[in-house]
Amino acid sequence: MGRTVVVAEKPSVGRDIARVLKCTQRGQGCLIGQDYTVTWAVGHLVTLVEPDELDEKYKRWQFDTLPILPEDIPLKVIRQSADQYKVVRDLINAADTDRLICATDAGREGELIFRYIYHKAKCKKPFDRLWISSMTDEAISEGFRTIQPGEKYDGLYRSAQCRSQADWLVGMNASRAFTLRYDTLLSVGRVQTPTLALLVKRRKEIEDFKPEEYATVTADFGDYKGVWFDPKFDPDTHIPKISDAKAIAEGLKGRTGTVKSAETTRKKDAPPQLFDLTSLQRDANRLLGFTADKTLKTAQSLYETRKAITYPRTDSRHLPPDMIPRVVQTMKLLPAAYQPLVPPALPGGKLPVSKRTVDETKVTDHHAIIPTAQRVNPEAFSPDEKQLYDMIARRMLAAFYPAHEYDATKVITVVPGNAREHTFRTTGKVVIVNGWRDVAELGEPPAAKSSKGKGKKKNAEEDETPLPPLSPGDTRIVQKTEVKEDKTKPPSHHNDASLLAAMEHAGREIEDEELARQMKGMGIGTPATRASIIERLLQVGYAQRKGKQLIATDKGMQLIAIMPQEIASPEMTGRWELALEQITGGKQDAEKFMDSIRKFSTFLVNYARNNRAAVEFPDDARRKKRRQSLVSRGTPVDDCICPVCKKGSVLENDRTFFCAAAADGCHFTLWKDCLTKGGGPELNARLVQLLLSNQVVRGSTGVITIDGKQIAYFPHGSQTATAYRPLTYTKK
Repeated sequence: MGRTVVVAEKPSVGRDIARVLKCTQRGQGCLIGQDYTVTWAVGHLVTLVEPDELDEKYKRWQFDTLPILPEDIPLKVIRQSADQYKVVRDLINAADTDRLICATDAGREGELIFRYIYHKAKCKKPFDRLWISSMTDEAISEGFRTIQPGEKYDGLYRSAQCRSQADWLVGMNASRAFTLRYDTLLSVGRVQTPTLALLVKRRKEIEDFKPEEYATVTADFGDYKGVWFDPKFDPDTHIPKISDAKAIAEGLKGRTGTVKSAETTRKKDAPPQLFDLTSLQRDANRLLGFTADKTLKTAQSLYETRKAITYPRTDSRHLPPDMIPRVVQTMKLLPAAYQPLVPPALPGGKLPVSKRTVDETKVTDHHAIIPTAQRVNPEAFSPDEKQLYDMIARRMLAAFYPAHEYDATKVITVVPGNAREHTFRTTGKVVIVNGWRDVAELGEPPAAKSSKGKGKKKNAEEDETPLPPLSPGDTRIVQKTEVKEDKTKPPSHHNDASLLAAMEHAGREIEDEELARQMKGMGIGTPATRASIIERLLQVGYAQRKGKQLIATDKGMQLIAIMPQEIASPEMTGRWELALEQITGGKQDAEKFMDSIRKFSTFLVNYARNNRAAVEFPDDARRKKRRQSLVSRGTPVDDCICPVCKKGSVLENDRTFFCAAAADGCHFTLWKDCLTKGGGPELNARLVQLLLSNQVVRGSTGVITIDGKQIAYFPHGSQTATAYRPLTYTKK
């Protein structure tokens, strides 16, 4: 029997798999056992080539070579990890290797990592797929017992390949085209640009916001209070004119109010759903102040290194039915601090199951994030790991707790005024069953709290107090009134939590869970990539952090101003993501999708080429470096100072005269042949000296003039210039 080579994504994962397979002998970039050899990538070992590696003509960025639309984009080995690629290549192609196992991360990107290595190495050997959701020894062993043939995941690979090539085509073409058009290095992407558009939209909403004054009126009836509202526009409590609010308040003092209605309704708050990655990132940002990237890295560490949680890069908030015994076992093995919270989640020793937690139809590649069924010691974790593990453990417990039940009372009191009757609303709440709120507020230190769930962040209704017994017809005297003046407030800048929510739903603000479920797969990016998209916007200077806020920079605002709606639209990007999901499931043709991407890339190039939007980007490093090189090669023209900035000296090269301050942003440029098409002479150093000294030079055929704005040539006897050129030149 031949040897089986297992390819993991990272060395740490490879070592865990090797331990289970008893591969103990160290090799170069691998671990060797009796029947298995375990090797690993270090992330991506193989990627798509750069345009200039396709053809030398693409080394120079120019419109003549756009769009770049190869039928096939070749693969190349990443130089920094070439040694490990050779190790993997030689192992999978070795004569005694007759079987491979793909053990990269069980998701779209992990599939791409293995397949790119496989194809670049020109390997033809059969391979199977290890698909696991936790890194415990038990889960790895179970994964090998239920290993699947590699072709089962061909759809996932096609989707990953389409995503990779689509990002290449759109990014390479759009970035080059808009960079050339605006002479500033601009990064444009299929996913990052619509994400930026969300930040730009929010900044514009805030900048354009005009606050409006309003007031609210509260009446004190002695043993309860009520807030004025307009029954025609319930629940609007805002009174636009401050004077009207004061008049209402003044006119009600000492009057008798009558209870018009008093209704009590039993209500239930369902337990929270289990975490997927995006909801975990949002809550960690809200409660712990973690960025999306920090949450992902911490969760990945809990998964890979600590073996404490299941696979974090999931978009599912549900579990399959066969996980029920595992969840019971997990709860029993939680650290001691959580054990007092376990019994209500396991009434009678059984797990209470509902469609909110257990539903196989809503489990995608991986189930929801929960702790693993093994004992861990959170005291050995880093502070960040400890806090995030606490959130995940408490969320699992809370998800299986009873609903939070309470009686909600709504009282309407009417008070006669001078001109009309005024209506006041009062609400109260009495908790009947605290339910899942007995699990302390997510994000608190792991203490066995069961004292009515007094967490740091209360539900809005928890501020309401029980009301006295009230019935229709009861009367009360208005003891006093209070007017509170305020102004409408603009929306807040996005933070990681709100931006992730907007990305998840392609820019739509969706609170309805059913509608969110219907839109699943139509977001911007995937749970695994959204954090890196946000970090990319920060890296290229399109966004900045201010505390927890994410704010579009001026450069980011300018970029969206010159982008067509088609690439700035979150909805269009959402449709692309849905198409990629459908390719995974075999419901969409991959080549049809790629054809649409090629057409879109052509559209972007043409749009940039013909765009006349007057946007001036600040000097960037690329442009400054080019101008510094230009200045270093220039020859000074004696006794000539730039007529535009009045500071730099005039330099000459084989085509132009320009300013020595070009690297600092001066755009003075005189092309030597700028007058020849109108019958004038070609400029030389002596002619430029005379022009800048005298502003006028008369020759045998005509007159040349120069001022602070332009140079012009007038033939003898003519009052009209036949050639002229502005003194400042920026590339169009």
